[in-house]
Amino acid sequence: MVQMAIERIEKDGVVTLDEERKAAMVNNLLVSIVSERAIQPVVNTGTVY
Repeated sequence: MVQMAIERIEKDGVVTLDEERKAAMVNNLLVSIVSERAIQPVVNTGTVY
């Protein structure tokens, strides 16, 4: 499921992910899928780079 989501995001040109950001996205999606609680969106207002 996560792999398909990442592939779709890249295919649709939504965003280009480097390997580090792809790993973070995979982690976030997996946590969202297996979490027992409702997820809450986080708005990123900047970058660490």
